[in-house]
Amino acid sequence: MKVLLVSAATPDTFWSYRHVLSFVSKKAAFPPLGLMTVAAMLPRDWELRLADLNVRRLTDRDLDWADYVLLSAMIVQLDSAREVVRRARARGKPVIGGGPLFTTGRDRIPEVEHVVVGEAERVISQLVDDMKAGRVRAEYATIERPDLAETPPPRWDLIDLRHYAMMSVQYSRGCPFNCEFCDIIEVNGRVPRVKAPEQMIRELDDLIEAGWRGPVFVVDDNFIGNKVKVKRFLRRLVEWREQRRPDMTFVTEASVNLADDAELLDLMPRAGFRKVFVGIETPEEAGLLECAKVQNTRRDLIAAVRKIQNSGMEVMAGFIIGFDSDSPLIFEHQRRFIEESGIVQAMVGLLMALPGTQLFRRLSREGRILDHATGNNVASFLNFVPKLDRDLLIQGYRSLVKHLYAPESYYSRILAFLREYRPNGPRSRNGWQDVKALLKSFWVMGVWTEGRREYWKFVTRVILEHRRKFSEAMTLAIMGYHFRRVAAAL
Repeated sequence: MKVLLVSAATPDTFWSYRHVLSFVSKKAAFPPLGLMTVAAMLPRDWELRLADLNVRRLTDRDLDWADYVLLSAMIVQLDSAREVVRRARARGKPVIGGGPLFTTGRDRIPEVEHVVVGEAERVISQLVDDMKAGRVRAEYATIERPDLAETPPPRWDLIDLRHYAMMSVQYSRGCPFNCEFCDIIEVNGRVPRVKAPEQMIRELDDLIEAGWRGPVFVVDDNFIGNKVKVKRFLRRLVEWREQRRPDMTFVTEASVNLADDAELLDLMPRAGFRKVFVGIETPEEAGLLECAKVQNTRRDLIAAVRKIQNSGMEVMAGFIIGFDSDSPLIFEHQRRFIEESGIVQAMVGLLMALPGTQLFRRLSREGRILDHATGNNVASFLNFVPKLDRDLLIQGYRSLVKHLYAPESYYSRILAFLREYRPNGPRSRNGWQDVKALLKSFWVMGVWTEGRREYWKFVTRVILEHRRKFSEAMTLAIMGYHFRRVAAAL
């Protein structure tokens, strides 16, 4: 059996980092982890090819070779997924769709005749049998939450690691909280399921054996969803680092109550975690209560951010504008919070009613849904009727994002972060690739584009005031070039 696995292309978004990938000679930020994991569930004697459309084009030769096309996509990749389906059908190739787009947005792409809805572990054996028999059903659906002990390590051999800025692994699925706008709890449940420490260590060993020597994104939507078990894993990870001495650091996502746990704040940096993405959403208590993000209420959010920064981790954060409780002052309040907290990588988006969420169901009952969600976290688009004036929301959002990523504002936030940041734990070694990225930033940001003066003032201040944090400062400066380009397109 010949199976072509296709990962749809991602448009230009906050997380694509497209505008800075050339600084480090990479083609994509992250590999298609879900598709590589599904590949590991298929029979070992099958011939597999993986086409990541963020890295290379899909050719007619790819399609002609395949017996089946397995297509994975998120909602934001809808346009690319439709084009893959069109081309595959034109060449008579059956397409089997899976991933978030097909789980929560099946109606958006009805031309796909076969879909997997839900987590693959419990349906993959039946799908394989039917593919062998040539009688694939229209739908393979499950609402079961499989034990992650059933999940095999990804097929790293199907990609060229050199094309990616960061690798990805998964430790857990699910989140214990109940945020109204979030589809994670709908897709993966509210009871976090985790892999055993030794299972994770084997995956990291496999990644090293495959040749990876760089940063790793632990893709969990809430890495600390089960604190007891994650501490057990982190202790084992610290031991593994001491034994193997890998040149590997980690990035992940966690809830803000990370700041309440001194042991986690000690273990994570020691294990190699350098960055953590936190859903702040809004500094307004009314907005947090409205969306049921209770873990963020009744606390000083700026103090929580600084506590994490002081522990040795950069805080990246998501912010939302468009809650019913938002007033016209929300733009200024968000700006002040982001600048005072020193959150450099601040992903600000308009509220989006994703399919299958509690928010979508509520707004549907209220007759306020206008359109499908795009899944793009940096788009001037509302798919529902807001309480605030629609034009005010969109214009205020655009102005806020453009201000946050203007050179002077952005560099000022880096400096605010550096004042709070206390490097801790293992440090990654800088190589020629890092030197090349720095030299390119001198030309692109210091000579060729607008913001030159602010760039050199920033570099000078870093050298004078934060010399020991120079690598972190310049990495953030380079990332800012991407965010500036994304903001300019709003």
